[in-house]
Amino acid sequence: MAYADQKMGGGKIGAIVVVLLLHAVLGYAFVTGLAFNVIKKVQEDLKTFDVADEPPPPEEPPPPPPPDQPLPPPPVVAPPPIVQAPTVTAAPVIFTQPVARPEPPKPPPPPPPPPPPAISKAAAASGNPANWITDADYPPGAQRREEQGTSAIAWEINEQGRVENCHVTDSSGSKELDDAACRLITRRGRYKAALDQAGNPIRSTSSRRVRWVLPK
Repeated sequence: MAYADQKMGGGKIGAIVVVLLLHAVLGYAFVTGLAFNVIKKVQEDLKTFDVADEPPPPEEPPPPPPPDQPLPPPPVVAPPPIVQAPTVTAAPVIFTQPVARPEPPKPPPPPPPPPPPAISKAAAASGNPANWITDADYPPGAQRREEQGTSAIAWEINEQGRVENCHVTDSSGSKELDDAACRLITRRGRYKAALDQAGNPIRSTSSRRVRWVLPK
């Protein structure tokens, strides 16, 4: 490429750039002005108005009051009957003195027992009563303890002449000696029963004192 061609090419490029800048400025101005006119036109054509709220419907007038009607007469209420309380008469209070109850009569005393039949003939011992209790009958236990004394005993003689119900009337101080005296009399004593006035055998009693002395 020649020097002249290089110089011509640089000048053309500068001119083209200047032309483009002018076009850009004109275009910007045109667009900006056009847009402003369009907006102004739209604003002029656009009509605005205020929308008012609809008023509420009018209230209906109240219905007229009904014509005056006579009120019904009040019911007749009968007064409650008068109840009279019964008259209570208090009974008179009578004070009486307490009456002592009489003591029940005492029962009569029992009749006395019939008297024993009269003995016409007393009971008689069969044999020698001294042999009914001897020194050989001394209880061994009482003898070891060296017990001695006198046993007073009494007993009954039945219709057959045998000894019954012997008991001690005065103790010797030793139970063993007293028991031995009654036991020996009951076992060995024999009698002919007592007789009444008619000659019939009857019960009778007898007694004795037995002296216990330690054998030497």
